[in-house]
Amino acid sequence: MELKITLKHIVLLIAGWTFALSTAAQWQWIGKDGRKVFSDRPPPSDIQDKDILKQPGGRRGAKAAVAPTEPAEAVSPVATATPAVKANVPKISGKDTELEARKKKLEEEEAAKKKAEEEKVAKGRADNCERTKKAMVTIQSGVRISTTNTKGEREIMDDTGRAAESKRLQAIIDSDCK
Repeated sequence: MELKITLKHIVLLIAGWTFALSTAAQWQWIGKDGRKVFSDRPPPSDIQDKDILKQPGGRRGAKAAVAPTEPAEAVSPVATATPAVKANVPKISGKDTELEARKKKLEEEEAAKKKAEEEKVAKGRADNCERTKKAMVTIQSGVRISTTNTKGEREIMDDTGRAAESKRLQAIIDSDCK
């Protein structure tokens, strides 16, 4: 027996491989966790028809009547005749409501933390403003003011020190008392 390979045989072989590869993952659906699932087997029975995106034969959005693992006597002719497109099937938006809810909750928590931090900073500024105003009144009163130097010795503030301290306190008032 002589084996003759012709161009026709090669083309048919390549076409067969292409068909086999294209039908490897025939099913596509949205799983319980909201992610797309690709499989060569039909989805579990708890997956709703609206969650099936693709199935064998190029149909979309409707389950095939029988999974390959089910017995043949369970097939009914009515069940296998499904329309190619159902008019009342809602389009899947691709959004996971649970994931969206978690994102929204995280955003709300972050906003609450940010608001609490801003309130804390605002309270600190208000306290600083109040103390600075009291210190400014003391500086401007003309009362003798003493400070402690780095050696722990007491020093009396002179007019230049009083002017420098008044300038420093005024800068703080300008920035914190808005």
